[in-house]
Amino acid sequence: MDNYDTVDSDGHPWLGRLIKVGLFLLAQSIAVLLVSFVALLVSFETSWSATMEQASLLQPGDARSGSLLLKEDGAYTEAIRLGIDVDITVSGPTSRTRVTQIFRNPTKDWVEATYVYPLATDGAVDTLKMVVGDRVIVGDIRERQQARVIYEQARRNGQKAALTEQERPNIFTNSVANIGPGETVLVQIEYQEPVHQSGNEYSLRVPLVVGPRYNPAPIVQSVDFRKDGSGWGATTSDPEPDRDRISPPVLDLAKNPSKTAPINPTSITVHLKAGFALGEVKSHDHNVKIESPDNTTRVVTLADGTVPADRDFELTWEPAVGKAPSVGLFREHVGDADYLLAFVTPPAAEQATQRPLPREVVFVIDNSGSMGGTSIEQAKASLLYALGRLQPNDRFNVIRFDDTMDVLFPTSLPADTAHVGEATSFVSALQARGGTEMVPAMRAALTDKLGDTNMVRQIVFLTDGAIGNEQQLFETITAMRGRSRIFMVGIGSAPNTYLMTRASELGRGAFTHIGSVEQVEERMRGLFAKLENPAVTGLTAKFSEANADITPAIIPDIYHNEPLVLAAKLDKLAGSLEIKGRVGDRPWSVTLPLQNAAGGKGLSKLWARRKISDAEVARTLREMTPEDTDKTILALALDHQIVTRLTSLVAVDKTPSRPEGQPLKLGELPINLPAGWDFAKVFGERPQLTPTQLRERRADAGQPAARRPAPVTPDAILLPKTATSAELKMIAGLIMIALALILFVFNRRQTLAQ
Repeated sequence: MDNYDTVDSDGHPWLGRLIKVGLFLLAQSIAVLLVSFVALLVSFETSWSATMEQASLLQPGDARSGSLLLKEDGAYTEAIRLGIDVDITVSGPTSRTRVTQIFRNPTKDWVEATYVYPLATDGAVDTLKMVVGDRVIVGDIRERQQARVIYEQARRNGQKAALTEQERPNIFTNSVANIGPGETVLVQIEYQEPVHQSGNEYSLRVPLVVGPRYNPAPIVQSVDFRKDGSGWGATTSDPEPDRDRISPPVLDLAKNPSKTAPINPTSITVHLKAGFALGEVKSHDHNVKIESPDNTTRVVTLADGTVPADRDFELTWEPAVGKAPSVGLFREHVGDADYLLAFVTPPAAEQATQRPLPREVVFVIDNSGSMGGTSIEQAKASLLYALGRLQPNDRFNVIRFDDTMDVLFPTSLPADTAHVGEATSFVSALQARGGTEMVPAMRAALTDKLGDTNMVRQIVFLTDGAIGNEQQLFETITAMRGRSRIFMVGIGSAPNTYLMTRASELGRGAFTHIGSVEQVEERMRGLFAKLENPAVTGLTAKFSEANADITPAIIPDIYHNEPLVLAAKLDKLAGSLEIKGRVGDRPWSVTLPLQNAAGGKGLSKLWARRKISDAEVARTLREMTPEDTDKTILALALDHQIVTRLTSLVAVDKTPSRPEGQPLKLGELPINLPAGWDFAKVFGERPQLTPTQLRERRADAGQPAARRPAPVTPDAILLPKTATSAELKMIAGLIMIALALILFVFNRRQTLAQ
């Protein structure tokens, strides 16, 4: 007999049955309680997740090619597919580029798209057009804050609007509001820039991808005391408060390359009108198709039709025979002024009979995570080549950096076989990892321990420049440059050319770009021609009759095979321009009659862009106050209608298109990782939220909650914020708990009553 089968006086086992029923009901009640608590916890978790993330993250391996995804009713739908068309017309010394971005919305929602993209560092952006169906809306240049207010008002009113803003001289953002269900919107921007010349080679570069930027931890603090007189306050510090605006989400294709292809398909067409008989025309990084209408003109297109925007496009061309023209003079009349652009290449210095001055060369190599993949191999190959070019009477040192730093020798040592061998082993063993703390490495390189004025001191800095705190680097160079000259070597498929060109300008050196291992010897040979030959110094420019505003105002030294490029605004096109200087130890001069200048296009905007750059440099050198700098830049930008950090382009369709009451969803369009970069080296083996990606987890009093972008992990596609049913789940959980308690009490009373 079971222990619970107790019988009464009549022999009935009532007690055992009663206990069994009671235990069963108790177990049932406990189960209901547990289920209810689980439901409640899940609802709290959902609510917390919705509050903190305000978005859903999808691994890019699960997404289709080139997609931005929206979450709706628990399902993911493709929202916007982006395409880019680049059309370039080269007219002698200048080029005009039109970039068309295509935003398509196949969903049933009204959406807003935000896209971060690069442009040429010295380009003058002056045109914005938005095309919707047969409607063309043309943008206006406004002060930046005013343009943002106009755009936000149009967005709220349901009007189609586009806004182009400069975040850095080579990083821009496009925002497009109120793209309706099923609509395609074209946004066109145009910019003017000069053609680059080096020796016998002319070139243009089209940046196509913004590499992820390393933003160092804040080290500068500002104090804000309370106004109550208590003496207590708070400190805030962030050298890069705009880090979120230059850090778009990035796709990690390595996780599942079979399912995910690079996004942002790009087509490129170049109409090349050189003005002289053309020889070889080529692109180093893209397969191109070249048509030749005549001996001075080429039409260049991509052989593959479209390519992913994961590396810069570079096109180079040379004259058909002989050397490139050594002099060029072009003019444009705008308003009541004439604008002039002059190119002059001084003759090469004759080889001196005496031995050249010995040099101290400090090599700095970036081995941070962004240099992973092919970039570190290019950098190491370049540095090994440079070590092999050192002469016995030279002294040298090597510095490597990521978020740490090593200096090979305590001070620069003679370039003998033993020391060069030690440096070769040191460089060969380098691997890419960690962050990009560039400023400490630059400080170490600029520290002049020898102080030997009889030696030429040169710094060769090899990096991709993938940092966001450029201004801190510029200020370091300005404060410590002394007698050093800085030669920046840009490594990889998408270097930060703004940082490279400005750093070399402030360091009175030159910039060289190496895009592939195959270019190492050719480009490093050109760099050493600059290092080993005397610069053209003491340059001055004087107009005989015209009053001129020349840029650059103080003409820097130029190096072997480099042209001197001057832009000027004249009150009249009369007389001549005389340029003087010293080539080595010999005086040199050339006179250019202004009446022989040929017609040019966009020269007034190039002059204004270079004057703006002069003002920024003067601010860094503390030759102008920040207030005077801003006044100068704003006046130039408004007079010549170009985008700067103080002005933006805004275009608004006057007719509202989004129905009143319909919500607007926000999405940040992701970009590719630059070709040759290693995702794990940049973001770490395990994806983690960086300070940039955590930005919207902090309270943002200046931005409505509905407009805050969601935080994102480095290898995820950002999805806009979505509503959840957390409140309903919480209510349901509480009801279930109440019912369970009622059932438990009722069952207990029934048991006792029996």
